[in-house]
Amino acid sequence: MIIFNRLIRNLHLWLGLTCGLIASISGLTGSLYIWQPEITTLLNPELLTIGQNNPLPDTRLYTTAYNLMEQHGDSLAKINLPYREQQTISLVYKNGETQYYHPISGFFLGKKSSSIEFFENLLNFHRTLGIPKIGKYITGGSTILFFLLLLSSGAYLWWKTYSTNFTKGFKIKWKAKKKKLNYDLHKVLGASFFIPHMVIAFTGAYFTYSTYYKTVLSIFDDSNKTKLDLEEQTISSAKPYQDYLRNPDKEYDLRAVILPKNIQDGYHFRYIQDRFLMEGPRKTKELKIDPKGTITSLTDFQTDSNSNRIVAQFYPVHIGEIAGLWGRILVFISGLIPITLFITGLKLYLLKTKRRLKTPRD
Repeated sequence: MIIFNRLIRNLHLWLGLTCGLIASISGLTGSLYIWQPEITTLLNPELLTIGQNNPLPDTRLYTTAYNLMEQHGDSLAKINLPYREQQTISLVYKNGETQYYHPISGFFLGKKSSSIEFFENLLNFHRTLGIPKIGKYITGGSTILFFLLLLSSGAYLWWKTYSTNFTKGFKIKWKAKKKKLNYDLHKVLGASFFIPHMVIAFTGAYFTYSTYYKTVLSIFDDSNKTKLDLEEQTISSAKPYQDYLRNPDKEYDLRAVILPKNIQDGYHFRYIQDRFLMEGPRKTKELKIDPKGTITSLTDFQTDSNSNRIVAQFYPVHIGEIAGLWGRILVFISGLIPITLFITGLKLYLLKTKRRLKTPRD
């Protein structure tokens, strides 16, 4: 048992100094990104807001979107309708440029600002560390190790020490010496945020290893249920993409249209149940049609498998939006904890190393 405990301590130490550093970077960038809607709106009111709190009339909004698509034609790659903090329509061109338009009048409002680009780059750095191709696997792999080994080993060490006295395990002696204070901060913060960190890490790793997650979660699917319902939805008479803008969906709000890259591709429509909803389960719909207007792919929360319904909630859970403002605040604070754990853990290691070096050897 002594050897096992020593092994767990060493595992926790070296994972903390490696994966803990990456977790610290992810935590800091993620915490800042939590407030992206409020910050970008504050800095870009002329691009993202229209000065009204009333719901946007679907008929006029869709008409404006249709007219903009017809006007800009083949130069477009994507059109974003109002969603989250954005009350306006944005057009993404094939050359990478993004422009914003009023959702009712269709007037040009301006081009993408540097602050909007900053948060887009921040999200990319959060997911990939800014390293092309392999960055997401470094982040995702570290998140898995953080979830499976670093957090669990820390919980094991805490339990072995304080299972008979929980109060002591959550007590900090603020006037203690440096080493004791670092240790207390490390143990209390680690134990207090164990569950939030487990949830954030588990949901975060999904964005790198989504295929594996879906395979495992498929155990929750009804094995006796066929795909008949989905097939019945996808089999329909062909209709042009314009009809999806002229006739809004009764259950969902259209939030984006991805246009074909070439003549062989079709249109991709993305829907969400409430474009401005910031809490509760995430209910979405994805629709793809070929150049002739025939539906080739359709996923709908109402008819989707249990596994797909579950993974659809990973994003709002990961950023706390599923629990509203308080959930976002919890995730924000939780994102600041890994850097504190890394610093306190590093200090403990350095103090221990320094003491070992000072100890005379026979």
